Amino acid sequence: MNKTIRRASVFALLLVFALLIRATWVQFYEGQALADDNDNRRGAIKTYAEPLGNIIVAGKAVTGSAATAGSDLEYRRTYTDGELYAAVTGYASQSYAPTQLEGIYADLLNGTDSRLTTAMDTVTGRRADPGNVITTIDPDVQKAAYDALGDTKGAAVAIDPSTGRILAVVSTPSYDPSSLTDADSAGTAWKKLTADEDKPLTNRALRQPLPPGSTFKLVVAAAALEDGLYASVDEKTDSPDPYTLPGTTTVLKNENTSAPCEDASIRVALQYSCNNVFAHLAVQLGQDTVKAMAEKFGFNDETQDVPVRAYPSVYPSGMDESSTALTGIGQYDVTATPLQMAMVSAAISNGGELVSPHMVAQITDGGGDVLENYDDEASTTRIVSSGTAEQLRSAMQTVVEKGTGTNALIDGVTVGGKTGTAQHGENNSKTPYAWFTSYGEADGEQVAVAVVVEQSDAARSEVSGNGLAAPVAKAMMQAALSG
Repeated sequence: MNKTIRRASVFALLLVFALLIRATWVQFYEGQALADDNDNRRGAIKTYAEPLGNIIVAGKAVTGSAATAGSDLEYRRTYTDGELYAAVTGYASQSYAPTQLEGIYADLLNGTDSRLTTAMDTVTGRRADPGNVITTIDPDVQKAAYDALGDTKGAAVAIDPSTGRILAVVSTPSYDPSSLTDADSAGTAWKKLTADEDKPLTNRALRQPLPPGSTFKLVVAAAALEDGLYASVDEKTDSPDPYTLPGTTTVLKNENTSAPCEDASIRVALQYSCNNVFAHLAVQLGQDTVKAMAEKFGFNDETQDVPVRAYPSVYPSGMDESSTALTGIGQYDVTATPLQMAMVSAAISNGGELVSPHMVAQITDGGGDVLENYDDEASTTRIVSSGTAEQLRSAMQTVVEKGTGTNALIDGVTVGGKTGTAQHGENNSKTPYAWFTSYGEADGEQVAVAVVVEQSDAARSEVSGNGLAAPVAKAMMQAALSG
């Protein structure tokens, strides 16, 4: 064999080896990535070849599957009362990645979860029957929140303090997930929803933290009692009025200039929402102490899964005393989700213990056998002592009975709450956020609620936690405790 032929043969052999190596790499190392690629239609064809499992609310499916016509995707997802439950279910789309519970439990709902596979399925290669997601949502509480929020931009969360079961998760304005399920029409709906300045796809209840305003005063009050700065909610505090922010000439004003806020007790300060008291308390306690208490309630937790990953609520660090004072009234860089403020009320209502909040009770296989029981896995954490919790409950009741939260009063129900009106925009130039967090107790039943109204048709002068958010909380508590 001459040299030219030998070199050509070696070169050809090297090319064959290169092709074999590349084919092996694609098959064994890149295969899964290619299968998962959004542009690979085979995954969608497989997912929608059969009906999906369902998301269940109070024993009834709020999802379904419908046969398609003239498409290689044989089924599409459907929703019952889609706008009502969108913040819970999210959407499963033929064109876009699934969200909320649809996304978290996608493998369970499409039958590819390994826990669903039987020995016969392994032998035959048949896809397992899909499983179902059993939620903790109470349809009456969910609807009460949705109806009460109405046309406002806002959100609400309700929790059973004794179990951690989330009874309602509502975000408005909402959207109909059904508009995103069909590949042929989803693009138009997607463009419309993403262009909407009200951001209906945003889950405001879990994933949009905002300044909590005076509702955060509950956290500061808890820190003051737990730290021993004051022994009782009825002990007078050392609180000058007017109060000048440390190191500045800025005077912090109270909304009610005639309120008895000078040296007011924590009870009176919560009743009238005295800014001077809680700003001064934050400075006296120091940012580290307030931060530690906030984090016990759940602030700064970047892994808060319910099981949807909630956006972290934040208590900041590295502040001077004037900024620390502003955090005492839920301003500066303090932010919170409605979930987080519902957790604050839930822990206070439950004797100082916080049961981990969750909105899925169980997941089951297609035959109804339980694969995982999240109610049994809920953990309990001591946040404040039972004595501190009892004092805070009493003070919150004063807020509702004769303070700033009277719109939450319910006949025959013990209600405690805290209003909040959080500044928004540079120099408070935009409409404030209206907050209310509360708990209700009746006949041995409990519920904790948080509501934020981000934007409404009310005049700026009429925006308040009591005026806008408390009625929503009242409706939710009535629905939760009526049974």
